[in-house]
Amino acid sequence: MLPVLDNDHLRTLVAIAETGSFTRAADIVHKTQSAVSMQIRKLEERLGREIFGKEGRAAKLTPDGEKLLDYAYRMLRLNDEVISAFRGDKLTGSVKLGVPDDYAERYLPEIMARFTASNPGIEVAVVCEPTPALVENMQACEIDLAIITHSKQRDIGEIIREEKLLWVSSQRHCVHEARPLPLALGRDTCAWRRSAVARLEARAVPHRVLYTSWNSSAVGAAVLSGLAVGVLPESAIRPGMRVLTEHEGFDPLPTVKIALLRNAKRHDHVIDALADHIIQSLDNLSLERAAATRLQAAE
Repeated sequence: MLPVLDNDHLRTLVAIAETGSFTRAADIVHKTQSAVSMQIRKLEERLGREIFGKEGRAAKLTPDGEKLLDYAYRMLRLNDEVISAFRGDKLTGSVKLGVPDDYAERYLPEIMARFTASNPGIEVAVVCEPTPALVENMQACEIDLAIITHSKQRDIGEIIREEKLLWVSSQRHCVHEARPLPLALGRDTCAWRRSAVARLEARAVPHRVLYTSWNSSAVGAAVLSGLAVGVLPESAIRPGMRVLTEHEGFDPLPTVKIALLRNAKRHDHVIDALADHIIQSLDNLSLERAAATRLQAAE
């Protein structure tokens, strides 16, 4: 007979993964640090795999641990969903969601419309800030969930969507041929900006940043007006924009990874319900976009 995983052990796993510390996780799950360590050892014994490795003082998940964490989120959500279904509970409460401006514009209208329709008893407060500010807000426990841009330097959160990052210019202008190349990009801490500049420097392309903004809609406006070349994720491409390729001297950019960040100190059905809805909505958006692409190809 296969071993049975204990949901209590899985909740401890999630707490450690989200805080990066056995000590802080012990406070969250209301157990001693030795009890937390014992729960992880039991998980490792039942699976026959190492879950955590040491990286300095931080508790770092192994590849097997990352795989288990994904299952743990789903198993715990399903457990809570089953309990709520049999109790006949109607979810009520509030949740504070953080999201960058550009994601809010592209994703929030559909997400919030459907969530509010199915959960009228839940109040959602939305905070719009750039990803670095949202991470700080989460660390200060000022928000419950955040949709953020994932990066190697900021390896946190559960990746829930991935799409292409593209060079774009205006269809009505030839600004991409200008030298130095005028650019519309995020601030100097932006990972997209660093990637774009690195590609241009590798080709020794003279360039200058003409326009700077955290907001992709503002960058898009500068692109559409023919003022500059920008970099935008695939979902932000608008009519009138032209995608630039290697043939025109623009090397491929890394993909955009979008992650969902949770408050490690607050777990309840309301937050889980919104988190599940966000993940499902972005999955559906990917499917709808793929279907539209296939339809255009068929035509």
